Amino acid sequence: MVRFALLARLVAKPGKEADVAAFLESALPLARAEADTTVWFAIRLSDREFGVFDAFPHEAGRQAHLTGPIAAALMAKASELLAEPPRIDKVDVLAAKLP
Repeated sequence: MVRFALLARLVAKPGKEADVAAFLESALPLARAEADTTVWFAIRLSDREFGVFDAFPHEAGRQAHLTGPIAAALMAKASELLAEPPRIDKVDVLAAKLP
């Protein structure tokens, strides 16, 4: 059961919306490669705001994701693509329905 999650909000710089969307889409293979990432969703919340929700079975998986290749790639591109630093919140999953 997943109990640990992350909710990240990303605000694109004006004119960089398509680049942020493409970056998030390109991260899917990296998320699939993470053994402890049970679910990973990249979402668009509005014209300029995007999000990522991912969940893990334990805290170690969440921590590994925070220091993994997706986070590193995001931080490397943040100043180019984002209007503000990403907001990343640790959240608890209360209930889930998974395939």
